[in-house]
Amino acid sequence: MKVDLDILSPIRRRIRVELPADAVNKEFFRAYESLGKRVRIPGFRPGKAPRSILQGRYGDEVRGQVRSRLVEQSLSEIIKENGLSVVSHPEIETDPLEEGRAFSFSAVVEVKPEIEVSRYRGLEVEKVKLSVGKEQVEQALKRLQESHGQLEPVEDRQVVEPGDFVVLDYTGFVDGKPFPGGQAQSYPLDLGSGEALPEFEQAIIGLKKNGGHTVRVAYPEGHFDPALAGKVVEFSVTVREIKKKILPPLDDEFAKDHGECASLDELRNKVRTRLESEFQEIQTRDLKEQLLTRLIESHPFEVPSAMVEQQLRYLWERQQARLRSAQVARAPTLEQVRKELEPQAERHVRATLLVEKIAEREGITIPEEEVQARVEGMARAAGEKGLAVRRIYAREEARGDLRSQMVFERAVDFLLGHAKVTEKETERVKG
Repeated sequence: MKVDLDILSPIRRRIRVELPADAVNKEFFRAYESLGKRVRIPGFRPGKAPRSILQGRYGDEVRGQVRSRLVEQSLSEIIKENGLSVVSHPEIETDPLEEGRAFSFSAVVEVKPEIEVSRYRGLEVEKVKLSVGKEQVEQALKRLQESHGQLEPVEDRQVVEPGDFVVLDYTGFVDGKPFPGGQAQSYPLDLGSGEALPEFEQAIIGLKKNGGHTVRVAYPEGHFDPALAGKVVEFSVTVREIKKKILPPLDDEFAKDHGECASLDELRNKVRTRLESEFQEIQTRDLKEQLLTRLIESHPFEVPSAMVEQQLRYLWERQQARLRSAQVARAPTLEQVRKELEPQAERHVRATLLVEKIAEREGITIPEEEVQARVEGMARAAGEKGLAVRRIYAREEARGDLRSQMVFERAVDFLLGHAKVTEKETERVKG
């Protein structure tokens, strides 16, 4: 086998291959031998049909199989021998394939770039000191109180007011025609919660219970559904129920019943401690993002488009899942969100390649028992789906991805541990 390896760019390689005639003949022989055992030719016992008959009936099919096997096997061997970190499907060009003659082909692949990392210890980052104020504690208590409120029918009026909880039937029309996802029966809506378009919530206020109403809602230009963005949608609405949320008193009894505390003051302290922990997590995430930004800024390199595309699809699929869970009928296509998500995807790939190289230089690894412990933790958190989680991570590829993620996390922790962190003046985060 004759091999030429051309460097087209830091991330692209062309592999030229010429396979000798005897290698081609051997593959044809194996292909026809296997075919003869599988197919039945009238008048011949299995495996006894003449080669000429098999060629006449299946020649093109066999030639395609042989071509694929020769390319796949030789390419896999070459990639392994040359230590190429291939991250894309190969772009294959082949010469005509004939028995008794040498066979040539070329493959262009993307590879991980060779990155020289430096200046990654002692990176300067800035931490904003966060403090929990009384207002934030009270807001958190208010949210807890809201979560335990009870809905009761409104009996003394028939008109919807701000803050009401309503049950609606509605049908939406664009240009006089109903649109997918624009209809609902007995739809619950907590006005002021932000769960629906603000313009829609505002249009519901003032409607009368059990009356047939028509409201017009102007959808913003930036709405995620391109079929509705910038359009005026007409809704036929019927308010079936009007309810008010009755909140329990925020007192010591509330603290005992819903906060597992002996008093309201103890619950306040518990809430403060939780908020402080959350703020610390926010600080840590921000510091890590700053570190990755510093690394990316100081290490420019060409990024494999195949890796960016893979990450882009992953981000899009996550977005699709979130929209499905929110019962959005028309989620945007990949091309519609490409401009928005592509920079995020490229940043992730850059950060991953840089941190991977740092982990390699620093000898950061994750032992098998830690990977298994992470799998068990995810399985326990999944409850009834725990068995499915274990099955997923029993597969070598999924387990390898998890290990890579854990190496990334540990390497970023290493960078944070060796960073120069300066602290800003205390700021109070608003709730």
